[in-house]
Amino acid sequence: MRGLAVLLVTWVLAAVAVAPATAAECGDGAAGFATWLAHFKAEATSEGISAGAVAALDHVSYDARIIHLDRNQHVFHESFAVFSAHRVTSGAIAEGVAKMHQHADVLDRIEHRFGVPGPVVVAIWGLETGFGAGSGNLPTLTALATLAYDCRRSAMFRTELTDALRLIERGDLRPDEMRGAWAGEMGQTQFMPSSYLKYAIDFDGNGHANLITSAPDALASTANYLKGYGWHAGKPWDEGSANFAVLKQWNKSTVYCETVAYFADKLAAAAGRRLGAR
Repeated sequence: MRGLAVLLVTWVLAAVAVAPATAAECGDGAAGFATWLAHFKAEATSEGISAGAVAALDHVSYDARIIHLDRNQHVFHESFAVFSAHRVTSGAIAEGVAKMHQHADVLDRIEHRFGVPGPVVVAIWGLETGFGAGSGNLPTLTALATLAYDCRRSAMFRTELTDALRLIERGDLRPDEMRGAWAGEMGQTQFMPSSYLKYAIDFDGNGHANLITSAPDALASTANYLKGYGWHAGKPWDEGSANFAVLKQWNKSTVYCETVAYFADKLAAAAGRRLGAR
């Protein structure tokens, strides 16, 4: 066993010696970003990402606004009463019910295939972007690169930036289409690039998974995500249920998930559907 350990250490040291140079350290401001980005592009190329996809970073620059937004996420510290009252309004419920009627066939197909009821995916749709009306207009690559360079969560956002390049390489999105929220979320239900790669599906039949302009694709991909984390078809979704735990995989904030469940209950009741409550 000791000999095996020595061999293992020797192998690791040798692997480190021949590994490509890693990107520059993270930073807390614009200084050093250009050097870091050059190293990141070299690493992406060494990982097999095409030159065409990597070139999408050529005009990316550090954006201090993104850091300000990252440091000021006060909304999730609100109580459920305050958070939900601002979002699950009578108008939002009415619009959600209208969307359920508008997309009834799509939602039925989604529930049949993934087991996730329409009120749940529509509630997420409404909370995330106001049913697609407010997906965000910040350049995704700039946001991700800024956060990948920033020291607070650099490893997480380096992965997301790499996956954003893979989306470009795969042909899912053009760089100019990649606009969304400050943390790199895109589309009508705000997918991070890693989730887009794994869970985005074509549900409108045009051969292309487009979560930005296609509501069927966005809703079905959301259900596919929830199913991927273990959604239980035909079961409750309110707090304390197994499905509520699945919602926590969508967003770690308890108050957010409570609001999704509450909104879904309201939509289900208004549409005459089964409630998520026990």
